[in-house]
Amino acid sequence: MTDVKTSRSRDSDAAPRRGSANARIVELLGRRSVVLVGMMGAGKTSVGKRLAGRLGLTFIDADTAIEEAAKKSVTEIFAEHGEEYFRQGERRVIARLLREPRQIIATGGGAFMNSETRTAIRSAGLSIWLKADWELLFERVRRRPTRPLLQTADPEGTLRALVEARYPVYAEADLTVQSIDVPHEAMVDAVVSALDAWLVEEAGREKSAP
Repeated sequence: MTDVKTSRSRDSDAAPRRGSANARIVELLGRRSVVLVGMMGAGKTSVGKRLAGRLGLTFIDADTAIEEAAKKSVTEIFAEHGEEYFRQGERRVIARLLREPRQIIATGGGAFMNSETRTAIRSAGLSIWLKADWELLFERVRRRPTRPLLQTADPEGTLRALVEARYPVYAEADLTVQSIDVPHEAMVDAVVSALDAWLVEEAGREKSAP
C-alpha cells in the first residue's frame, strides 16, 4: 500500500505533464480496472467520474449497477431484503464488472470488506482508497439522509463505528490518497499522480525481475 497526500501546487508545465501521465497510466494499466474504495462521503463517485474523463475510460458506480440489476434502489433493497442480501448482490455485480474491459469503478463503502471481492479486485484491478477524516465524512453524509446504514438513532456514533471497523481493511488497498476538502480536480490530480508513480514503479520491478 502506498500513501499519497494531495498537493495544491500549480505550475505552467502542469497540462503537458498531465497528458503524458494520463497516456502512461492507460498503457501500464493493461486490462486492469481502477477500483475506488472507501467510506460513504469520501468522494469516490465525483472523483471517479472525473478520473474516467481524464483517462478516457468508462466510469461505473457499483451501487448504480446493483440498482439496475435489481430494479430497485439500494435503500429499497436494504429495507425489503436486509444488508446480507444486498452484500451478496454487490459481490456478484463487482465480480462481473471486473470481467468487463478496463474502467473506473466506484464501490460502495462496504464492498471492500468482503474477502472475495478484495481477492477479485487484486487479480483484475488496482485499488485506491480515498481516505477521509471522520469529520469530513460526517459533514458530507449528514446532507444526504438516505444512507441505509446511517438510519439509526445515533448516525454520528454509527459512522464512527464504521470508520473504526473498516479503515484497517481499506488499508489493504494498493494505494491510499487522502481525501480532503479541495476542488474535485485537485483530488483527481492527486489520484493521477499516485497511479502514475505506482504503475511506473511496478513496471520497473517487473523489468528488473530475473
